[in-house]
Amino acid sequence: MGELGEQPGAGEPGSGDEAPRQPHDSSYGTFAGEFYDLRYLSEEGYPFPTAPPVDPFAKIRVDDCGKTKGCFRYGKPGCNAETCDYFLSYRRIGADVEFELSADTDGWVAVGFSSDKKMGGDDVMACVHDDNGRVRIQHFYNVGQWAKEIQRNPARDEEGVFENNRVTCRFKRPLYVPRDETIVDLHLSWYYLFAWGPAIQGSITRHDIDSPPVSERAVSIYKNGLFTSISCEQETIWPSMEYIHCKLTSVQV
Repeated sequence: MGELGEQPGAGEPGSGDEAPRQPHDSSYGTFAGEFYDLRYLSEEGYPFPTAPPVDPFAKIRVDDCGKTKGCFRYGKPGCNAETCDYFLSYRRIGADVEFELSADTDGWVAVGFSSDKKMGGDDVMACVHDDNGRVRIQHFYNVGQWAKEIQRNPARDEEGVFENNRVTCRFKRPLYVPRDETIVDLHLSWYYLFAWGPAIQGSITRHDIDSPPVSERAVSIYKNGLFTSISCEQETIWPSMEYIHCKLTSVQV
């Protein structure tokens, strides 16, 4: 038995009823081309504008550490934002503070703002890699040893990427905020908590190391003053941890 499509049909060789082929006035290719032109040209005859390309995630500039921004590095001496176990940078831009975070993890990377160097009662910003491959910026509040997600999220201009088994992100949040238990004023001094770890179905789990690093001193990004300049100081806590603290300070003019 022949397969479908092998039976001779009218006007085909072997059908016994052959007929001469008639030339077509227009081919399908011509029709398709005309249809394409009508579909993709505007009424004025110009091509419709296409969507602008999506900008790739701009790499974190480690060379700016100690010049225009403060940085914290945890890992091998001399590591950068692509090789450190954990990396954080911060700088003031107008009324905002821009943060950049990166960690050697497929789950999440976070920074917390604490009054006492201990986990509990802390404002936390985390960049979380979800099951769809996206990196989302989330806001948490530490209740004891448990991080509770807060729907009120101060982050804006968020962007993130998961590449080479690293979670990297960048976002801004206001320097000043209305009085709120879960969102701190960044113009005040806070200890910075640095943490990262795995995620399960887009939800953060316990951090990778038992005692995540903490800034040695309270961080003050800004001091009041009409005329300001940036000042930085570098501190190596031990070979695996380097901290470059930068702040805007009042100067005499």
